[in-house]
Amino acid sequence: MGNPNDTHAKSVPGAAGFLLQDVPHFTDYLDHLPSYPNPLQNNPAYSVVEQYFVDEDYTVTEKIVVHKESARGVHFRRAGPRQKVYFKPDDVNACIVTCGGLCPGLNTVIREIVCGLYNMYGVRKVLGIDGGYRGFYVKNTITLTPKFVDDIHKRGGTILGTSRGGHDSVKIVDRIQDRGINQVYIIGGDGTHKGAAVIFEEIRRRGLKVAVAGIPKTIDNDIPVIDKSFGFDTAVEEAQRAIKAAHVESESIGNGIGLVKLMGRYCGFIAMYATLASRDVDCCLIPESPFYLEGKGGLYEYIGKRLKQNGHMVIVIAEGAGQELLSESLQSVDQKDASGNKLLQDVGLWISHKIKEHFAEKKMPINLKYIDPTYMIRAIPSIASDNVYCTLLAHGAVHGAMAGYTGFTVGPVNGRHAYIPFNRIIEKQNKVVITDRMWARLLSSTNQPSFLKPRDIAEAKKEKYPANGILDGKILKTMN
Repeated sequence: MGNPNDTHAKSVPGAAGFLLQDVPHFTDYLDHLPSYPNPLQNNPAYSVVEQYFVDEDYTVTEKIVVHKESARGVHFRRAGPRQKVYFKPDDVNACIVTCGGLCPGLNTVIREIVCGLYNMYGVRKVLGIDGGYRGFYVKNTITLTPKFVDDIHKRGGTILGTSRGGHDSVKIVDRIQDRGINQVYIIGGDGTHKGAAVIFEEIRRRGLKVAVAGIPKTIDNDIPVIDKSFGFDTAVEEAQRAIKAAHVESESIGNGIGLVKLMGRYCGFIAMYATLASRDVDCCLIPESPFYLEGKGGLYEYIGKRLKQNGHMVIVIAEGAGQELLSESLQSVDQKDASGNKLLQDVGLWISHKIKEHFAEKKMPINLKYIDPTYMIRAIPSIASDNVYCTLLAHGAVHGAMAGYTGFTVGPVNGRHAYIPFNRIIEKQNKVVITDRMWARLLSSTNQPSFLKPRDIAEAKKEKYPANGILDGKILKTMN
């Protein structure tokens, strides 16, 4: 597809170590573009708003916790409506596409993009691309209107369908040109955003007036920079039902163990927050924190202690946890899905068999129940807090595209929505920091061992606290 890191990063330095990581704008590569007054100023719904528009100089800081010698650091352009727009409503021909795995809130985002374009800006032409990126050139489009999308937020999944990988950016841009599309709203995770970055580069290379706006989606909450991904709160809430069931099963029989596997391919945010919210979990295992089974301080020893103390226990394990242990005991198969993600072994099923085998050898009878609610969680409609969040994301994307910004994604940074360049979204994955206070709170809540050796802790601290001039004040001192 090309190199997604080729996106044109715009960095604007300022005083005292200020750095604006800006997003592309039409005027960066298209000359003599006319602009128009924003129709929102005549919208009766906004007549009571004190300040219609976001000032161009408003920014959002990436790091909110600093000390007195810190430089001002990295900022992003604040999201929201601008005084000038670069599209006439009648000229807009927008499209929406959803890619990757399912996530609660997808239909809400679709609904609010459509309704935002119609009700705020008077746009009347919005298409849905059926079946993910491939749908641009192998499937038909769906005409989207407020009436058509009116109640889709009450359903799980995506009314547009989805797919993983396998797309051709040149073909996609060809179809965008053929259909006269000039706003593209792309909803997806890091793999989807890599594709969006390449699509934007091709559009820019051709000199097209087409806005490409991303809405970050991942149920695992592993997208960097933004505070949280939509659908995450819903996933944590729904995970409680599985944990409660495991707790009821385990405490209803002698030496009962309830084992729940939750989503989290490379990061354990759902498992961690579901554990903290539940208060019924005795052990939480995530990909970021290695654990071992046998010997002093191992998982088997801890399970034995908890069963002797309480007569039952609940274990939550993220799907990506303990994969190195599976590789040692099972034949490792290095296969990947269409998005390039490694196909994982079922750690929940594997560890349930290992626990049963161990205590059978010890002549200690146990009763283990294994629950895997993965597809039940991601297929449900979003809860109220996620519905509100999806609305803000959708409206932020619409405002940005209408204002002529492109090659950006929208998301909250320290509680304020901002426009973030694609390269920051795809540069790495967000993960649980096991040397952070939140993981310490979990260990304190469950009373489980950390399973970490001193060497593991030292390595984790190196990862968390790299040499950073912005944090330790060196940039500011150097500038002064």
